[in-house]
Amino acid sequence: MTKASPDRQVALSAAQPTGQLTIGNLFGAIQNWIPLQDHYDTLYCVVDLHALTVRQDPQQLRQRILELAAIYLAVGIDPERSVVFIQSQVHQHAELAWLLSTFAQLGELERMTQFKDKAQRHRLNVNAGLFTYPVLMAADILLYGTHVVPVGEDQKQHLELTRDIAIRFNNLYGPIFQVPEPMIQAQGAARVRDLQNPEKKMSKSAESELARVMILDDAATVLKKFKKAVTDSLGVIRFDEAGQAGVTNLLTLWCAATGNSREAALDHFSHHQYGKLKVETAEAVNAVLDPIRQRYRHFMEDPGELQRILDRGAGQAAIRAEKIMVRVMDALGLPVGLRGHRHG
Repeated sequence: MTKASPDRQVALSAAQPTGQLTIGNLFGAIQNWIPLQDHYDTLYCVVDLHALTVRQDPQQLRQRILELAAIYLAVGIDPERSVVFIQSQVHQHAELAWLLSTFAQLGELERMTQFKDKAQRHRLNVNAGLFTYPVLMAADILLYGTHVVPVGEDQKQHLELTRDIAIRFNNLYGPIFQVPEPMIQAQGAARVRDLQNPEKKMSKSAESELARVMILDDAATVLKKFKKAVTDSLGVIRFDEAGQAGVTNLLTLWCAATGNSREAALDHFSHHQYGKLKVETAEAVNAVLDPIRQRYRHFMEDPGELQRILDRGAGQAAIRAEKIMVRVMDALGLPVGLRGHRHG
C-alpha cells in the first residue's frame, strides 16, 4: 500500500523534530494517526525544514530527526502500508513553497496567530522563515493531492490558508490542486494538560520536568511524575475542567490509556482516593508506553534498517511530489524540461 492508491483518499500527517514528544502528542494526535492506515492512502512526514525557524544545534537536530522517525514506527505506523519520510529529503517541498509564496498575500501571513506568538517568544530571531512557515506547510500538503489533514486547534488557521492558496491557484489555472479538508477528531483525541499547571496544555517546552511525561520516559520516571501531579483538596474524583482541572486531566489520561469511557472511569475511581488515581493512571500510561519504548529501541539500535525505511519513503514521496510539480510548473508557464519526460 506504499504506492499511491487511487481508490483511497490521501491523508498526510507530520510533526517537527524539535525534541521528544509528550504523551499529550501521543494521546492527542499520533495515536489517532494509526487507524488512518486502514482507510486512507497515508503519508507521515518528519518536517525538519520547519524546525529551522528556530536556531538548532546541527548534531542534535540530526539525532532528533531520526528519533522522531523511530517514534513514528514504534507507535504503529507501518512502512509497508504508509509512506514514512523526512521532509528535507524530498526537494519538491522547498520548490513548491517558493512557487506558492507568490500566491500567498502579505496580509494573510500577517494575520497568522502562531507567527505572532512565536515572534514574541523568539524576539532575537524573527526571521522570514517564521513568517512564511504556513506557505511551506501548504506545500507539504498540496504536493501529494492530500484530501484530509489531522489538525489541532493551533494548525487550523494554517490549513485554511492552504485551502485559500489552492483555490486561488485553481481559479487561475484549472484544477491542479486537491483542496484539503481538516480532520478534527472529537472522539479519541484526548486534551492532555500540564501535570503541574493543569490550566495549560502539556508541552515539551514546559519549564518543569514534572509538568510533562515524555513518550520515552522510563516507567519509574512516569510513576514519579504522576505521583507529583497537582490535584486539589476537595477529595472528590469527577470530571470538572473548571473546578478540578488536575483530577479531570488524570481521569482523561486514564481513559485515553485504557480505552474506557468517562462513566467507566467514574465507576472505577468511586473510592475518591487521589493517591490511587495517580498510581493507576501512571500504570495505565506505562502499559501503553512499554511496547512503544521497546520498538523504539529496536529501530535506534539498528540505524541501517531505519535509514533504509526512510530512504525508501523519500523515494516514494518524491515520485508523487514530482508529478504535482510538473503540473504546477506547466500551468505557470515554467519549462519542465527533463522533468516532464520522466514524470509526464
